[in-house]
Amino acid sequence: MSFPQPKPEIPQVPQHLLRTIDCQQGAVRAVRFNADGNYLLSCGSDKSLKLWSVSRGTLLKTYSGHGYEVLDADGSYDNSQLCSCSSDKTVILWDVATGQVTRKLRGHAGKVNCVQFNEEATVILSGSIDGTVRCWDTRSRKFDPIQILDEARDGISSLKVSEHELLTGSVDGRVRRYDLRMGQLHVDFINSPVTCVCFSADAQCTLTSSLDSTVRLLDKSTGEMLGEYTGHTMKGYKLDCCLSSKDTHILSCSEDGHVYCWDLVEGSLTLKLPVGKAVVQSLSFHPSETFLLTSMEGRVQVWGVEPEETEEDGDVVVVKKEKV
Repeated sequence: MSFPQPKPEIPQVPQHLLRTIDCQQGAVRAVRFNADGNYLLSCGSDKSLKLWSVSRGTLLKTYSGHGYEVLDADGSYDNSQLCSCSSDKTVILWDVATGQVTRKLRGHAGKVNCVQFNEEATVILSGSIDGTVRCWDTRSRKFDPIQILDEARDGISSLKVSEHELLTGSVDGRVRRYDLRMGQLHVDFINSPVTCVCFSADAQCTLTSSLDSTVRLLDKSTGEMLGEYTGHTMKGYKLDCCLSSKDTHILSCSEDGHVYCWDLVEGSLTLKLPVGKAVVQSLSFHPSETFLLTSMEGRVQVWGVEPEETEEDGDVVVVKKEKV
């Protein structure tokens, strides 16, 4: 006698506000999870970079050294180093524990929009409004970049690194994928300025958001369009998009105060998450679990699948966190 197979569990999306962090660093330009998802980085318009505990919402350290607003940041795989970039045209490598500047890297001719470590944190890659991506050796005593990629005809808005591949998005409407091992370049044309790019977790697809208020999922190797996701508003701001940690959903910031979340396969809108009344500037999905960070104006919001639970006198009490 055979039994019917149990239905696969529907992957859930973060929709409960767990906490709101008032960062007190001006407008938060970007918010990022660290490598294991236990900490978050907030990039402020007051020139500071801050490190927070995700579970407690407490400030752990403030990193000051940029001369203008901080636009992006990334943590190394072992959590010992941070890198950040700024409108002051510099990239800074930080020691996490001491908060000291390890390196200040100069060379870009304009504000630096995006920055990321490679997997071993031996190289920092930075993309600038000057149309170049610069690769910096974190261990070298030299301050010159080890490589400059200058194929873009306009500013670099976003970049992502995955093993030996680099994905860049540019205001010239092109997504460029560099195979750094083979020395090859693949270009996909999106007929609109690109604001954000990322790889899927299985590294088979690329995701691109652009100023025509459309998020596109492309097959990485062929460039074939696998899906278009619309409904949100992205016309004048450089906003983030991302995939959930298990590649089930696609998420995008919007200028109407919501985060839009679509089912990757069906393309249907699963959730329209109300964050507030301003532009949702940035978002970041937890590397392995179902948690989401969003930033709006001077605050960061932490979202989860379930309301937070706390232990009290042996009974589990559900604590609903209110927005500050």
